[in-house]
Amino acid sequence: MDGLFPSDEQLGLLTDLYELTMAAGYYVQGMARWPATFELWVRRLPGCRRYLVTAGLEQAVHYLTHLHFTAQEIAYLRAHPSFAHVPQSWFDYLRTLRFEGDVWAVPEGTVVFAGEPLVRIEAPLDVAQIVETYLLTTLSMQTMVASKAARIVWAAQGRGVVDFGSRRAHGPQAGLLAARASFIAGCSGTSNVEAARRLGIPAVGTQAHSWIMAHDDETEAFRRFGTVFPQACTLLIDTYDTLTGVRHALASGVPFQAVRLDSGDLLTLSRAVRCILDEAGRTDARIVASGDLNEYRIAELVRAGAPIDLFGVGTEMVTSRDDPTLGVVYKLVAIDTPHGHAGRFKLSPEKRTYPHAKQVYRQRDAQGQFLGDRIALATEPPPDTGNWQPLLVPVMRQGQVVYPWPDLHAVQRYCQHQLAELPEQYKHLQGDEVYPVEISTALQTSVPS
Repeated sequence: MDGLFPSDEQLGLLTDLYELTMAAGYYVQGMARWPATFELWVRRLPGCRRYLVTAGLEQAVHYLTHLHFTAQEIAYLRAHPSFAHVPQSWFDYLRTLRFEGDVWAVPEGTVVFAGEPLVRIEAPLDVAQIVETYLLTTLSMQTMVASKAARIVWAAQGRGVVDFGSRRAHGPQAGLLAARASFIAGCSGTSNVEAARRLGIPAVGTQAHSWIMAHDDETEAFRRFGTVFPQACTLLIDTYDTLTGVRHALASGVPFQAVRLDSGDLLTLSRAVRCILDEAGRTDARIVASGDLNEYRIAELVRAGAPIDLFGVGTEMVTSRDDPTLGVVYKLVAIDTPHGHAGRFKLSPEKRTYPHAKQVYRQRDAQGQFLGDRIALATEPPPDTGNWQPLLVPVMRQGQVVYPWPDLHAVQRYCQHQLAELPEQYKHLQGDEVYPVEISTALQTSVPS
């Protein structure tokens, strides 16, 4: 497991202030060690989405297994005015606080839908509260990117898609996590070299316009690049004029493997470039396209038969520009008080929640295609008719990882199986088909009328 975070020694304060004030309040009131159950889910699907692809669990578990408070972090809290009346014993208690709870989760790469718990935390109330912020941000961001990337990969219809988004991500770490999430969803590589190194996935790159502009002659620029990189040479041909550029690439005499188009009418230009390459006997040379691509533009190009072999997608994927947030929530659903076990729920308008720990069951047909999901109490058995399987699996027990962690390539393969089992009508970029997710009768009746 690789946390993709710069320091495991500074995790304690990576949370919102109110998580810590509540934790201190629980301690003062004698509630800190009450067993509690929290669940994390997406309240509603973003626009134009009919499914999500989960990602970020590995980083979430890495955080939970390394969570602690350093002396420096505790000193900071001790001096913060919010904690002026908190007893010294709480700060002493923080020195030994660790996550020693249980975690149930949906494996990364699973296709999920609104309202379905992705993670269930069973831990003492205070630590289960503290971890909320980190779990929300890491699972939300990666699930958002993986879900967007899955749409882009589907639109490409078997043609390659590469993550080109590091420079457009919301910070360096976001670029690393976006590379990871997009690979899970089916991208074949990333331009981010550190992500490629850490994750063991292909690093992919071409050249920038600055390389061409740094030379007085475009043909010479191509020749020099190909001389240095004869086995990894993709030439960017649209710095000045695309069709002249491809002719200059051929005239350079270097054994380039591909050319890249980064602007203009990609359909018309790719057809013309393909003709020029083929006439020169370079039927082996591939065409890479980039430049503000998204699933809609890619789908149009594929439908029109554009001879493009690989799409490099940046901004639109790593920021999910059309809908750049997920409505992920983390709520208390049960607690053990001195008076016994009690479910907890909200009745807020449009924010209603159901109490108690839950499981999600998925039904498949004889060919393995998804038929529908059921959200049920965790204590309920699966329905006794049909092929139903639980989605949430045990990941941690008493603070120890019990899940046989797959490598990222295995997660990608699992995700591809999941997407193949999702009926085609839910993958379309536009439409109003809603995947059936039902609430079990027992769960519905668990909320007092």
